[in-house]
Amino acid sequence: MSEAPSTAPVCYRHPSRETYIRCTRCDRPICPDCMNEASVGHQCPECVAEGKRTQRQARTAFGGSLAGRAGYVTRGLIAINVAVMVLSAVVGGPRAIAGAGGWFGLMGGQTDVTRWASVLGYAPYVIGGDPHGIAAGEWWRLFTAMFVHYGVLHLLLNMMLLWQLGRYLEEKLGPIRFAALYLLAGLGGNVAAYVFTAPNAPAAGASTSIFGLVLAMIVVNRRLRLDISQLIPLLVVNLLFTFSVPNISIAGHIGGLIIGGVVAFVLAYAPTKRRSQIQAAGCAAVFVVLLLAAVMRTTVLLG
Repeated sequence: MSEAPSTAPVCYRHPSRETYIRCTRCDRPICPDCMNEASVGHQCPECVAEGKRTQRQARTAFGGSLAGRAGYVTRGLIAINVAVMVLSAVVGGPRAIAGAGGWFGLMGGQTDVTRWASVLGYAPYVIGGDPHGIAAGEWWRLFTAMFVHYGVLHLLLNMMLLWQLGRYLEEKLGPIRFAALYLLAGLGGNVAAYVFTAPNAPAAGASTSIFGLVLAMIVVNRRLRLDISQLIPLLVVNLLFTFSVPNISIAGHIGGLIIGGVVAFVLAYAPTKRRSQIQAAGCAAVFVVLLLAAVMRTTVLLG
């Protein structure tokens, strides 16, 4: 006499495996290889994936992603600055690293990389007699200038501050908001250097962005009701450094400081309702204002 076929339920993903365990959400039978621990019972892979999609992701106090804790944007910015310095040294030789004057001979000299990337308003008699500079159509300088440095000491000082301030701000703001802060502060400093310095005077360095990060850290900590007493001396020392050391773009540093503070205020004090949209609109407004200032300066130089 033949045996009756088994009526035990089988795993919906593995029909050859009998099981009496069911998903607590969809009630489908699941084998041990498919079950996932839940607060009550077990869940199948599809229900776990669906739960992750519908679950609200944790955010920072300012609406940013918690991925900023890893500091990937800060690390990436440092890597870009170092890579550009290496390229400048390869193109310019030892003179690009140090020994070209300034800061007791520790500053590096110009190379083809710094000449191409630095803030330069309008210089009609360089590089073969052709006009060069932002007013001559080289608008990329307003962006690239924040990634080039005159020598290793210049680079190290800026990267040390970027490592200290950047990781903290990226954790608090999230990677996207921090990147916007850094780039807008750097752009603001470069636009200020373009507008308020001689058109044939080059300027470069990440210090435009760094100054913005200093004030941004004060704004963020103030919003979080954290102690800012240790940050005020840092700001004062950097301002004294700016006004006392020769061959430093005062306009660039102050411009980066102001824009960094403005962007940080927008990011930190945007109301919770529709916060992301307000933050994006505020950053876009800052960008437009900076662009208009650069256009007006170009009109004056070419007028």
